[in-house]
Amino acid sequence: MLIAFITLLAAGIVKGAIGSGVPVIVVPVLTMLYDVQLAIAVLVAPNLISNALQVWQYRRHLLPLRFLAAFSLAGGLGIVLGTWGLVVLSTEILSLVVASAIVLYLIIKMLKRRVALPFNIAARLVIPVGLLAGILQGAAGMSAPASVTFLNAMQLERRVYIGSISVFFVAITCVQIPALLSAGILTAERFLFSVIALVAIVAAMPLGAHLGKRLPHRWFDNLIMLLLAGIACKIFIDTLMAH
Repeated sequence: MLIAFITLLAAGIVKGAIGSGVPVIVVPVLTMLYDVQLAIAVLVAPNLISNALQVWQYRRHLLPLRFLAAFSLAGGLGIVLGTWGLVVLSTEILSLVVASAIVLYLIIKMLKRRVALPFNIAARLVIPVGLLAGILQGAAGMSAPASVTFLNAMQLERRVYIGSISVFFVAITCVQIPALLSAGILTAERFLFSVIALVAIVAAMPLGAHLGKRLPHRWFDNLIMLLLAGIACKIFIDTLMAH
């Protein structure tokens, strides 16, 4: 429980600093400690409220509405498909999906660091990327391998990036909550845990925002990548050892 709480505080700091990172940090750790379904359910309140706060904060610094609408609608469809996978797949397979999503995220982060994606090309890719991001969010609890890396590749100004990615996260969470309720994954107990997680994350976000203005973002990126590499290795090893 203490490890989970520390993880939530760390995720809040990163969220305040770079505008994303909560699912990327929290889902792998909670998957390692508990299971994927609990990890995803616990994050519904933090995903909705923390991102809604950032949408309001950066409401004047967003990508065009048409772009964000296409991104969000495709992501919502992906959520439905991904949540279906969350119901029918075994815990072991879902854990491997999370670990594979982490590896994909790390590979893309390393390959795309110096690649700029022009807006006109991004506009053509927005629907398939949004769909993939939604599927990953629904089944593995982390859309970052698609959503975060996609917007990062566009090399947006910090405020535009944070506002735009937050719009996407709010939109897909609004679809994910009823999907999880209908599947019986979001229970009353898990919702209570989700509210507690929200309090911890929001409490840590101002510190992250303070640090984000003073420290290079690559410091946060490198720390997250190192942490995720270790978690992915542990999930793979634990799953293989179980067989």
